[in-house]
Amino acid sequence: MRPTQLPTKVCCIQDEAEAALAIEHGALALGLVSRMPSGWGPIPERRIAEIARTAPAFISTVLLTMESDPAQVVRQNRLCCCSALQLVDDFPMDGYAHLRRELPGVTILKAVHVLGDEAMDQAAELAPLVDGLILDTGSPHAEVRVLGGTGQTHDWSISARIAARFPGQVFLAGGLKPDNVAEAVRTVGPYGLDLCTGVRTETRLDADKLAAFFRASRG
Repeated sequence: MRPTQLPTKVCCIQDEAEAALAIEHGALALGLVSRMPSGWGPIPERRIAEIARTAPAFISTVLLTMESDPAQVVRQNRLCCCSALQLVDDFPMDGYAHLRRELPGVTILKAVHVLGDEAMDQAAELAPLVDGLILDTGSPHAEVRVLGGTGQTHDWSISARIAARFPGQVFLAGGLKPDNVAEAVRTVGPYGLDLCTGVRTETRLDADKLAAFFRASRG
């Protein structure tokens, strides 16, 4: 029996070359980061649109946005032309219906920053409204907010409880890399994986690290 490859998103894609490299190694989704309150990885909206337009039809292009105004998110994705949205900050509960109405066919993902057991309640509230939950490691309420790309893991036992409750919806993020992804998959049992810094060298995607990651994740 061939090992199973979990659906995997490689995030913080910087250009078409990185997009092609991620796809070559097995990525089924590309994360394209718009402006954020901190951290590296964001690119201009016009570049996001250029990368999204050149991606193969079978690859999901995911716009990561910190915007909390539903109308602004709609405006942003109409410019960026991505097939999915990843909302990384607080977002109004009544805003999801607006996104569904204005952006039909666009997949909606919501980040849940796993800071403690309260993440269980957040996931339960959000799961009926979105297509997927990204369990990440951020500091959304810090003085300088961090909404992803930390390279840090979180308490996987909490993520495992969320994944068990919402099978088919949970993508595990936060500090995944070649030497811990197999353990992460065994511990959490996610539907998919989401990675960024763990396969980069000096911020650029590293082909050797990508190959090692996908090989380990199938283990």
